[in-house]
Amino acid sequence: MSEERRVGTISRGIRCPIIREGDDLAAIVADSVIEAAEVEGFALNDRDVISITESIVARSQGNYASIQAVAEDVKAKLGGETIGVVWPILSRNRFAICLRGIAMGAKKVVLMLSYPSDEVGNALLTMDQVDNAGINPYSDVLTLAKYRELFGENKHQFTGVDYVDYYGKLIEEAGAECEIIFANHAEDILEYTDKVLTCDIHTRARTKRILKAKGATVVGMDEILTAPVNGSGYNEKYGLLGSNKATEDSIKLFPRECTDLVMDIQAKVYERTGKKVEVMVYGDGAFKDPVGKIWELADPVVSPAYTPGLEGTPNELKLKYLADNDFADLSGDELKAAIAQRIKDKDADLFGQMESEGTTPRRLTDLIGSLCDLTSGSGDKGTPVVLVQGYFDNYTSN
Repeated sequence: MSEERRVGTISRGIRCPIIREGDDLAAIVADSVIEAAEVEGFALNDRDVISITESIVARSQGNYASIQAVAEDVKAKLGGETIGVVWPILSRNRFAICLRGIAMGAKKVVLMLSYPSDEVGNALLTMDQVDNAGINPYSDVLTLAKYRELFGENKHQFTGVDYVDYYGKLIEEAGAECEIIFANHAEDILEYTDKVLTCDIHTRARTKRILKAKGATVVGMDEILTAPVNGSGYNEKYGLLGSNKATEDSIKLFPRECTDLVMDIQAKVYERTGKKVEVMVYGDGAFKDPVGKIWELADPVVSPAYTPGLEGTPNELKLKYLADNDFADLSGDELKAAIAQRIKDKDADLFGQMESEGTTPRRLTDLIGSLCDLTSGSGDKGTPVVLVQGYFDNYTSN
């Protein structure tokens, strides 16, 4: 009789070679995972999840673009005169490099920042500052002069950057005139220009709808570089969204269509091991920092591609609910057996049932992608591939 398992989900960072454009990424990932299992002495199993960071997928695709390409596309789509740049996030890596290109494609930029924070929680101000100033962020539009009069200089908690000053200088250094306002209603930009580039990520559809209903010419960041400009990289679905700074004059875009990649990796691993693993590409995790209040998800989605077995949400019972309610009079082996039987008998869909209350009704790819983002980190760990094992196990799994 085999011993009972003592370990549940395991997340392993897998070290890989540095990926360059044109590399056979499917072969490299499959080799790296299989070799790691052999060297470290663990076995691969059906439904293990191999996750690949979006960065190396985009790099292998050569999906890069110059800021000059950004400038040309912005100018072609918005006319090259005065444009409103609405609700960008505050990020040197994510947006500043894009802003340089945007400004190069205009004569004047009216930069409209949300306050007290951007869409993903980077704070310009605290709510206490706003309250103390007697400002209503739901209605009041602030000019730069009024902002400085009320709040002075405000540096980001983690980066030490005054993003208002930083973005203003970037625009001017790119050769455009700059005006900065602070407002939380999209249509407020129309007092300044009817040519608008919306830079919000997860609320972009609503922002575009509101502005278009007012007669504005509206283009989203997801509509810039959706096709090559003078041979540049592109992303047909997300445009500039999900891009990162590559060099001082270029960006790495979010990966293009990569479903074939995950299916190829799945097939390669099955061919060599007989195990049917799941595979996904992941970017930012979907979680919030409790100190800085920053929501991590600056990418348009956590996972742009995954194998079909990762579709859906968890279907789990809450063990502590069962222990405290249905089986409150049981203990020891009797309790264990009762809970195990309930798990085996659970409905295929527990939606709305009290015994699943408190479980996480999020998509599997968002949950696993967040785990992988935390495992791989964003620095020098050198593990752009993460192997997650036992994620689909439960209390009864041996």
